[in-house]
Amino acid sequence: MLRISSLNAGYGAAQILFDVGFSVGAGEAVALIGRNGAGKSTTLKSVMGLTRVLSGSIVFRGEEIVGRPTHRMAPAGLGWAPEDRRVFPSLSVRENLDVARQPPHADAPAWTEDGVLAVFPHLKTLLDRPAGRLSGGEQQMLTVARTLMGQPRMLLLDEPSEGIAPKVVEDMAQALSAIKAAGVGILLSEQNWNFAAGLADRAVLLERGRVTGEGGMAELIAEKTRLAACLGL
Repeated sequence: MLRISSLNAGYGAAQILFDVGFSVGAGEAVALIGRNGAGKSTTLKSVMGLTRVLSGSIVFRGEEIVGRPTHRMAPAGLGWAPEDRRVFPSLSVRENLDVARQPPHADAPAWTEDGVLAVFPHLKTLLDRPAGRLSGGEQQMLTVARTLMGQPRMLLLDEPSEGIAPKVVEDMAQALSAIKAAGVGILLSEQNWNFAAGLADRAVLLERGRVTGEGGMAELIAEKTRLAACLGL
């Protein structure tokens, strides 16, 4: 579904990514693993058209999307849940979901409010609460739920487990597993390899903007050495 090849990208005069390449299939979860500054978020932003791509290719569903404006990414089926969440604080949970509502794609899972709330049942009790009054973990749930209302074929998640309570991390992992099982591809940036291990099928190790390893999650966990070096453990 998504194939990145020889990607060089950055911001202004600063190059952050160097010849990055990997792929993500439909209904597959791939984790970008690395320390702060490794290039994980920049990779996601490059897919969404938010960086300066110097060279390389990003193909989504058979179409080259390098150079395509960001506002055309969501209609194509790319859903982005940023690290800073960006909920609308004065709107209720229900209104946050409604504002993102888009018609479904014929070849992708169709998400309704009821379907989204089935994945995130905790939000059912908060539908009339302003998003600005939610906890950090609840806002993270709302961010992903709102992104699903845009009918994504692929979900890009930037540090979904960061700064939230362990119980919410567990709930988030279960929700994302259900989303993946529905056929949505997932590309996530993570430092928490325990969280990634429970969700991802494969991992791409990033260090200083370069891919230093790639493989099945179980294989990388069994090796431990490469994973530990990548995360500085």
